[in-house]
Amino acid sequence: MAKENPDHGEGGKESKGHRKGLFAYSFAIMDLETRLYIALGSSMKSEKGAYDRAMNLLSSIGVEMDSIRLDRYYSSPSYMDKLGNTKVFVIPKKNATLNGSQKWKNTMRDFVENTMPYLEQYHQRSNSESGFAADKRMLGWNIAQRRDDRIDSALFCTGVWHNLFNMGRS
Repeated sequence: MAKENPDHGEGGKESKGHRKGLFAYSFAIMDLETRLYIALGSSMKSEKGAYDRAMNLLSSIGVEMDSIRLDRYYSSPSYMDKLGNTKVFVIPKKNATLNGSQKWKNTMRDFVENTMPYLEQYHQRSNSESGFAADKRMLGWNIAQRRDDRIDSALFCTGVWHNLFNMGRS
């Protein structure tokens, strides 16, 4: 989500031509059966930071996932190894190699040998993408807050609204 923050120049006055664009990255992990978010993370620096915060939340409450579908940004052996026994579905990057753990090699073999069933599983992540789009339609793209802690709270509230809305639908 993007927002604009005024760049105050000399004398504390806002410069008309210069505005700093801030981006709040968020990462949500969704239970595909219930369409509810089970973990949320946000960061003002990177998507990886938001991912790490969501994963830390999961581990702190002791939740283990059966499977996860991640986009191409996360298709590397290092991400796969951090997920332990969780079945990971990713589309490999163009320059992907078989260097890495046995889990990475097994996933790449599964991708090559059972491509259609693998892709059917992978493309279930479109459910989460449609959930994000519904949140943006319902609550908007912009965040009215400027402080990092308040932006985190606003993103968390978006996740709570998503879950409340979807609890009534299931």
